[in-house]
Amino acid sequence: MRFSTKFTAMALPCLMSVAVPHTSFAPPKGYNYDEANVPEYALPNPLVAEDGTQIKSARAWQSKRRPEILSLFQKHVYGAVPPRKTALKYEVLEVDPKALSGKATRKQIRINLTKHKWGPQVTLLIYLPNTAKKPAPAFIGYNFYGNHTIHADPGILVHGSWSRNSKDMGVVNNRASEKGRGSRSSRWATDMILDQGYALATMYYGDVEPDHKEGWKSSLRSYHLKPGHVEPEAHEWGAIAAWSYALSRAMDYLERDRDINQKQVALMGHSRLGKTSLWGGASDKRFGVVISNNSGCGGAALSRRAFGETVKRINTSFPHWFNDNFNRYNDNEGACPVDQHMLIALIAPRPVYVASAELDQWADPNGEFLSAKHAEPIYALFGHKGLGTDRQPGLDQPVGDRIGYHYRTGKHDVKPFDWRQYLDFADRHFGRSKSAGK
Repeated sequence: MRFSTKFTAMALPCLMSVAVPHTSFAPPKGYNYDEANVPEYALPNPLVAEDGTQIKSARAWQSKRRPEILSLFQKHVYGAVPPRKTALKYEVLEVDPKALSGKATRKQIRINLTKHKWGPQVTLLIYLPNTAKKPAPAFIGYNFYGNHTIHADPGILVHGSWSRNSKDMGVVNNRASEKGRGSRSSRWATDMILDQGYALATMYYGDVEPDHKEGWKSSLRSYHLKPGHVEPEAHEWGAIAAWSYALSRAMDYLERDRDINQKQVALMGHSRLGKTSLWGGASDKRFGVVISNNSGCGGAALSRRAFGETVKRINTSFPHWFNDNFNRYNDNEGACPVDQHMLIALIAPRPVYVASAELDQWADPNGEFLSAKHAEPIYALFGHKGLGTDRQPGLDQPVGDRIGYHYRTGKHDVKPFDWRQYLDFADRHFGRSKSAGK
């Protein structure tokens, strides 16, 4: 039995809600943005094991089917991560109890990702709300241009890693500068997060691996090559898996920080870092809530829909993100033994939230919704409700229970509206009241 566009029972129909691109939105030409042109497809059934066994209980899911699916994603999409051989090594670089005019305590932690002091390191920036009870719940996620870009706070260290050139972000000759300080603050609702009693933790993803085709050569992955190999093998990890690996090392630190409630850590990522948050949350069960913001192809969107960005396009433009085996499915999505609803299913029974944007047809908003919808049967094994609707909701109308979703007005971005939903979603599932941060 396979999920199909024609099934109406457990397999769920291919639910249609036509999303017409706004006339001011100019997505790349030559790709499909019309629901009428989505090909008929059959989704792999997450509740049928490889030997044909029907999965009918949470125990069977956890012991049999979940490990199978995790292994399939490792082999065919993200790549297998080598086992960690060294204990966590970190250094507290700074603690300022009067940051942000006394509103927060700022911590900056350097984490070694290998046993070598000269190997890749990440700097974890943490803001703790000074007026909230400790240990505090936390949101953690990567940023695109450096910790110093998330807030104008002059105390945030500027990284020295490779960065994509950007005048707006103050990056020249692939190096960050003071000019970028606070340039991405609009994406980080720092005051809103702190006011609700949450800590905010973030890292620059380029500290782990520079985001370009040759970036792996100076990254974490280069330290894990097998003897005699000059590049990762076809089944081994790509950049997304490397970035996810470092998120787990940050979680190792948060477990040791007495100011953080390690049982209430929400992982959030946007765009390619939304793909990373989903894979990181699927790979590491310690993240209590997992959030995908506009993650699209290779993230929350169903690959088989071939709507907007396709597997071939993403593998061509960003060949380093996934393992080389994923190239087998260029223009051949139906042959892949997994699709993204199964990625979301791997997070069960933990709460997961998927968010889309109206002007982000490239990321296939309806495909993101459908992926979350098709994960519902796995959550049902644990007695949890899913989205509570069979159709993509209207704009700015959040839906869902254990699986959350919204389709926001606007473009590919992170907005205060998004953060409002994520904070309330985390409050609900962490058993916190809205007054908990006051």
